[in-house]
Amino acid sequence: MTVTVTAPGEGEQFPAGPVRFRILEDGTSVDKRFGVAECYLPPGWPGPPQHTHRAHDETFYVVTGTVLFMSGTDELLAPAGSLVTAPIGDPHTFGNADADAPATLLCTVTPERYLGYFRDLQDLRPGPDGMLNPSEVLGIMARYATEPYRP
Repeated sequence: MTVTVTAPGEGEQFPAGPVRFRILEDGTSVDKRFGVAECYLPPGWPGPPQHTHRAHDETFYVVTGTVLFMSGTDELLAPAGSLVTAPIGDPHTFGNADADAPATLLCTVTPERYLGYFRDLQDLRPGPDGMLNPSEVLGIMARYATEPYRP
């Protein structure tokens, strides 16, 4: 292993509907133990369907803006500087709480396999409103041991 740096502007970058992703650590430097993605959320983006992971943990560090997280019926407002942890089995979703300004967060996935979900989203075609179809998003989630949350 060697120490690596992903400099500004580097890393795999792609859109998925209105969201933009940049893979900062794809797992190759750490034997696939974790991955890190920078996520740009446009103003007012409502987020993916609420879901539960069965095989990986996620953390979200809010870099800019304010992100609204939901876990079941609980709402968690996370301003810049907040860290939100979603362990295996806990339902969650998130969206940009601000209708006027973008938000940026860093998402870690442990193990890195779930980065494939973000990559697969770019294959979906946005609807006329620019958003991805929630049922198609859930179909991709299912490939990654992730289920829709059903109270």
